[in-house]
Amino acid sequence: MGAEPQGRTLGQTHATGYDDATRERLAADAAAIIARYPEPRSALLPLLHLLQAEDGYVSPRGIAFAAELLGQTTAEVSAVATFYTQYKRHPNGTYTVGVCTTALCAIMGGDAIWEELVEHLGIGNDETTDDGVITLEHVECNAACDYAPVVMVNWEFFDNQTPASAVALTDDLRAGKPVRPTRGADTVVTFKEMSRVLAGFPDGRADEGDTAGPATLVGLKVAHEHGWAAAPYGDEKEAK
Repeated sequence: MGAEPQGRTLGQTHATGYDDATRERLAADAAAIIARYPEPRSALLPLLHLLQAEDGYVSPRGIAFAAELLGQTTAEVSAVATFYTQYKRHPNGTYTVGVCTTALCAIMGGDAIWEELVEHLGIGNDETTDDGVITLEHVECNAACDYAPVVMVNWEFFDNQTPASAVALTDDLRAGKPVRPTRGADTVVTFKEMSRVLAGFPDGRADEGDTAGPATLVGLKVAHEHGWAAAPYGDEKEAK
């Protein structure tokens, strides 16, 4: 029992739901991921990103594939996939537009941006436009308070946004126009392409552009001007 039928050819569907050609390709990438870790099950997080790169979300067949490959149950894999918000359990749009509305971003206009996009796109949190282009996401923090309010598109930064600029950004995405992040990579790739990067397969864009702008470096500049330096824990007196 459990043996595959004789005479299978590439293109037929495996029990997990992937055809043999796709399964073979995913297995090769998965093997490269698993090889990074001393225990195979430690590879689950990047493996889930790899499966999102294939299906556009963590699909039932993706869960079955990961469970089979790592010797886990589908319940164990699902428990991880449902814990982290970067893993989507239903088809995601080509672009995830995340609006930060935590503390500083909120008071700087994040709430207004969110409300404007909800009305303009006609969708709510974790919902996708009818054309399948944009999934709107309510983000607790984009870790970019120095450029509040911040919007991210597939985790690329768009700083100092306004309701009008955010609407223009989503309109450009839906029209298929290229958009340029404020810093970091020169372009925005699709959700599937970014998921493959998060799985640990670089796309060569990591060194594009600046990741820290003037607002980020203000503290460092002031420290240099005053001759301040960080001290190891317990050495505060010596640092003075």
